[in-house]
Amino acid sequence: MSRNKAKPSERPLSRLLRYADKYKPTIWQAAICSVLNNVFDLAPPAIIGAAVDVVVQQENSIVARFGVTDIFGQLVILSLLSALVWILESAFEYAYTRLWRNLAQDVQHDIRLDAYSHVQDLELAYFEEQSTGALLSVLNDDVNQLERFLDVGANEIIHVIATVVIVGGSFFVLTPYNAWMAIIPIPIIIWGSVAFQEWLAPRYAEVREKVCILNSRLANNLSGITTIKSFTTEKYEIERLRQDSNAYRKSNQKAIALSAAFIPLIRMVILAGFTGILLYGGVQAASGALAVGTYSVLVFITQRLLWPLTRLGQTFDLYQRAMASITRVMDLLDTEIDINSGETALAVSDIKGEVSLNNITFAYNQREPVIKNLSLHIRAGETIAIVGATGSGKSTLVKLLLRLYEIKSGSITLDGQNIEDIVLWDLRRGIGLVSQDVFLFHGTIRENINYGSPDATLTQITEAAKIAEAEEFINELPDGYDTVVGERGQKLSGGQKQRIAIARAILKDPPILILDEATSAVDNETEAAIARSFFFLFFFSLGSSDCIYVMDYGQLIEAGTHEELLAKDGAYSALWRVQTGARLGQLSNK
Repeated sequence: MSRNKAKPSERPLSRLLRYADKYKPTIWQAAICSVLNNVFDLAPPAIIGAAVDVVVQQENSIVARFGVTDIFGQLVILSLLSALVWILESAFEYAYTRLWRNLAQDVQHDIRLDAYSHVQDLELAYFEEQSTGALLSVLNDDVNQLERFLDVGANEIIHVIATVVIVGGSFFVLTPYNAWMAIIPIPIIIWGSVAFQEWLAPRYAEVREKVCILNSRLANNLSGITTIKSFTTEKYEIERLRQDSNAYRKSNQKAIALSAAFIPLIRMVILAGFTGILLYGGVQAASGALAVGTYSVLVFITQRLLWPLTRLGQTFDLYQRAMASITRVMDLLDTEIDINSGETALAVSDIKGEVSLNNITFAYNQREPVIKNLSLHIRAGETIAIVGATGSGKSTLVKLLLRLYEIKSGSITLDGQNIEDIVLWDLRRGIGLVSQDVFLFHGTIRENINYGSPDATLTQITEAAKIAEAEEFINELPDGYDTVVGERGQKLSGGQKQRIAIARAILKDPPILILDEATSAVDNETEAAIARSFFFLFFFSLGSSDCIYVMDYGQLIEAGTHEELLAKDGAYSALWRVQTGARLGQLSNK
């Protein structure tokens, strides 16, 4: 998908319009329908003027010039003409409404997909600095603001322009000496509208910021509802939400206080133009210098000319809200992608699995390095274990291999190829990860197991579940593999979720399998069963690893087999005693 990147000094509106480029035929159709609707909407005043002319002039009326001198016949013609005008006006209103709204949906759809696609390409560090609620606010609420503007705003602008051209032209044709009274308010209103909205812009920007904070609070609290309930902090969270909601309300009130004043002020300008036509035109009609029918038309179309300009304020209001939102969306699209894909394609079937880490160093956000000049060579087909205390850097190594973060110095190679040169999708497709922090999507067990392997058959899915020791509990569920697990798998226990994640990795069948404390949430019996079933894929067990590496503060401090490291009575032996002691303690409490 192509990205709408900013050009130097390009305004948000220009970028928004670039999204509409491919919909030019639809835009033209919608614009033509809007203009034709406006034409037929302005026709009734002319028909009313003709009717007045028939009543006053009778056989000398404008209609009579077309050969119908009978008054009733003239009125019938005008009635039929009115019916035709109303039908065509309604038909074109239906057409432009459908076209503009569908266009809004299409542009909104493109922008949302573009923004989400860009977000997916951003590195993990970006998400650590942004709240989920803030991103949702941009991807959903801000994009929806664009829809509201495109739904109404474009049509309103075309209507105003068409009205000014048609009615202004009619004035100069019917009574060129009086036209200036109706025309003069127009530039004043337009200038006032633009100036007014410039004052509104910063207020709506503040509104978007406040709604972002509010959405972040709501998303965070809904995700942590279990913690809120367990700590009985419901009142505390309601108070925090009240403060955020009140800040949003007050920022909106500031914008409303200014925007609400616009239409009353515009009405005063309209009143001046309308009064001028009413008085001066009336004097001319009374003196015979202006036909009564023409005077009636002028009075009606003055109202039709100037009154739509009040809606210009609402249109500009929608515009400013939309621009505040589009600025945030475009800022998101302009966020630089720090991790770029390489260009060397790598088929999964060609990956042997030889991994080398060569003097790599990494630090999070300018902090102290968590990995320091680390080197490690893993031969193809080899099973290794990396152990260490919490914070020693084990999980960081996994993230670096997947290029979820970029190393600061050194290099990582896969089968002799620098991973920075490999197509990112190919690299990650060749690696299977089962994390301690398991994430299941809202959906069925079947959908979660074949996530990443959508073409897998039911037989393959059940075989993967069997290897992961998940089949037994799945079959006990009311809907089996079609059981919905809930958001983040909340309907399942920690061990059940982990086994589903393991089955998912087995089904993917990657050349490189990484288990980041993958059996931490399962009991000893299940862990042993998984190890037995999964032995052909070298499912991790410290005793069956070809080599065990011990990490401490981002460095490898010991290496060897399980027995060799125990015999050294060093860091690994201490960790082993803590681990086995903890497990014995857990068992004794049951």
